[in-house]
Amino acid sequence: MVMYAPSAEMPNILWITAEDYSADWLGCYGNPQAQTPRIDRLAEQGVLFTHAYSNAAVCAVARSTILNGAYAPTQGTQHMRSRKPIPSRYKPYVTYLREMGYYCTNAGKTDYNYTVDDASLWDACGWSGPHYKNRPAGKPFFAVINLGMTHESSLFPQKIARNRKLGLIPKSPRIPLEKVLVPPYLPDLPGIRHDIAVYHDNMTAMDRQVGALIDELKKRGLAEDTIIFHYSDHGGILPRGKRYLTDTGVRVSMVVYFPKKWQHLSPFKPGQRVDEPVSFVDLAPTLLSLLGVEKPAQMQGRAFLGSRREEPQKGEMEFLYADRFDEIYGMRRGLTDGRWKYIRRFTPQLPASPYSYYQFGQAGWQAWEKAWKDGGLSPYFQTIWKEDQVVEELYDTQSDPWEVKNLAQDPQYMDRMSLMRARLRQKMIETHDTGLVPEGMWAELAPGKPIADYLGSREEGSLAQLVDLAFLASAREEKDIDLFRKKMASSDPLTRYWATHGCVVLGKKASAAEPELTRLLKDTSSVIRTTAAYALGRIGKRKQGVQALVAELKKTQEEFAQLTALNALIQLKAFDQIPKDWLEHTIKTAKRKNYVRRCVERKRAHEGSPSQGD
Repeated sequence: MVMYAPSAEMPNILWITAEDYSADWLGCYGNPQAQTPRIDRLAEQGVLFTHAYSNAAVCAVARSTILNGAYAPTQGTQHMRSRKPIPSRYKPYVTYLREMGYYCTNAGKTDYNYTVDDASLWDACGWSGPHYKNRPAGKPFFAVINLGMTHESSLFPQKIARNRKLGLIPKSPRIPLEKVLVPPYLPDLPGIRHDIAVYHDNMTAMDRQVGALIDELKKRGLAEDTIIFHYSDHGGILPRGKRYLTDTGVRVSMVVYFPKKWQHLSPFKPGQRVDEPVSFVDLAPTLLSLLGVEKPAQMQGRAFLGSRREEPQKGEMEFLYADRFDEIYGMRRGLTDGRWKYIRRFTPQLPASPYSYYQFGQAGWQAWEKAWKDGGLSPYFQTIWKEDQVVEELYDTQSDPWEVKNLAQDPQYMDRMSLMRARLRQKMIETHDTGLVPEGMWAELAPGKPIADYLGSREEGSLAQLVDLAFLASAREEKDIDLFRKKMASSDPLTRYWATHGCVVLGKKASAAEPELTRLLKDTSSVIRTTAAYALGRIGKRKQGVQALVAELKKTQEEFAQLTALNALIQLKAFDQIPKDWLEHTIKTAKRKNYVRRCVERKRAHEGSPSQGD
């Protein structure tokens, strides 16, 4: 273990994080209805990054990116709460700090998303008690304080009632519902207006908490020795926020305050607004740079502050990703340079909502879904609920900050599309994107080992070929069907999978592949058998596909392979074919029983299609 000699001239560092809000909720980021004076003042005295991004739009995936300074798909931590092993080369930033003599504390959520004892990484860690004041005399501190006031669940009725009872938010919203500003990407519905109004109150309450933490630093005489970061752990909180790669899901606040003593560590002046793009993968190397430490080889980000700052490269783009969120899969990748945003769906056969059933605890999500089912929406607001989504999206966030006008099919932007598409392909190859391996196949391909090591052990050049096949499989081009039929006979399971997935995406246009799909119902891989059955259901052989999926549920014991089959049955609207005894047994015994339970509850409560035996 490398040891660093502690120095009296080392800054204290305080990270104040808040959950689930995108940058546009703050006054300092331009929201005219915000009431966030303490964060706004911190921005006036510090540095505000206008284009800061969470690489992932959900907490555990984003936090694994921050902790190790590496993209979640490179580590194999891209699936929500997966807790799988990662390669030994990854070393958390907090470990480097402790070796340098820092007293490190974490108050609140950890959620690091891989097989590690989260609390063991820290000198002190927990929901209450950890505090920099408990450090040994003479030690500098690094403290993370996680504020949950703005979490997604704060818009659930029971949480609203609790927060009102505690006096954290007013008994009626500060902003009358009729005066609420509804952004154009959302339908103007009472439930949406309600959630916006209440969330403004939650933001104000969180802002007070931030102010109290800053005041405490001052009272303890530490303000002039402490660098303060404030950021949100990803976007949110309204529909099409959290779990989405639009700016409402990934563009976060990032405000950094340097006291006069440590101003030399910032290339920016107090009060400056910085337009260069930064993202969470940059935080660990930036933290080390503030302490004069060179970025370790396994870290993929760029230090944007400190003595080891790296200037942004021309055309730099931030890498964005989304995979399984709770019980629902939906692989997407994206890039943004702060203006242009490119998003590609690798599972475009799925609707763009929901990506988790948890979100339906909110009035806004419920209202939007009900309006869609009642037929009371314009075509634009219906789109998110429909199967067979567009494969690609391109937005100019400068002229279209709410990302409502998809330019992907506009001939004027074909060169831009080609550039972004090629850049994403190269990024997925460079980062060894483990999203190319379906989660349900991890246990069979790399039992007990990091999936990243498995992907890295493949023959040179095969990764690029796999990325190319994944692009073709998601493109929904009928001309590729003969290639898919050929690839379904490959000895490589990942090649077979993506070729089969291409048939899923094509749907009825893949009917010529029926013989190959039928043969793959006997494949050695559960996920490939499931994908073939799903494809058969999509090409018009629904009975055959559903029967095979039900058989697979009974056959496989791998939890994520089961989840894959369960989702396929839901997409084929065959939930009522799932045996009741299997559901009851799984809800009681599965590691992910909450996921299965939510699928059941969702089906019963919102879709009105009772499961067998009800």
